[in-house]
Amino acid sequence: MTPTFAQLIRSPVLFLAFGFGSGLARKAPGTFGTLAAVPLWYGLQFLSAPLYLAVIVVTFVLGCYLCGAASKKLGVHDHGGIVWDEFVGYWLTMFLAPAGWLWALYGFVLFRIFDIAKPQPIRWADRRVHSGLGIMLDDILAGIYAALVLQGTAFLIHMI
Repeated sequence: MTPTFAQLIRSPVLFLAFGFGSGLARKAPGTFGTLAAVPLWYGLQFLSAPLYLAVIVVTFVLGCYLCGAASKKLGVHDHGGIVWDEFVGYWLTMFLAPAGWLWALYGFVLFRIFDIAKPQPIRWADRRVHSGLGIMLDDILAGIYAALVLQGTAFLIHMI
C-alpha cells in the first residue's frame, strides 16, 4: 500500500521516510528521492568534514529507525517509496567531493548506477539484512562505491 500525500503529512515517520513526498513518484521513486537529496546536499557541502560526517552518522541512525518504522506501518519491507536511504547514500557519495554542480550531477549518476546495479556486496546486503538497517545498508554501500569512483575521478583530473 502506498500512502497518499495527506497520509504522509499526518505521519512524521512516513513524511521523512518518503523523502518529504519525493518517494511518492509513480515511476523511479528512488531516483526522485535522490534528486530531492541534491538541494539538501548543497547546504551540507559547506560544513567541515567532521561535521558533515556527523550528519551522515546521525541521518544513518535516524534512517534505520525511520525506514524500519515506515516498513512496519505499511506492512511492506523496503517499500519503493521509502527514500530516506537514498538521501543518506547520496550525501555519503558527495562527502569531500569537489565543489560544483557538475560534480553533484556526476555523484547523482554514480550513486544511481550503484544503487540500481547492486554489485556485491550491495546485492548480498539488500537480500540478507532486514529491518531498517537492511534498508539503509545497501544504499550506504552504494554511496561508498560511488564516492570511491567520484574521488578517483577527481584525483585523476587533478593529476592531469
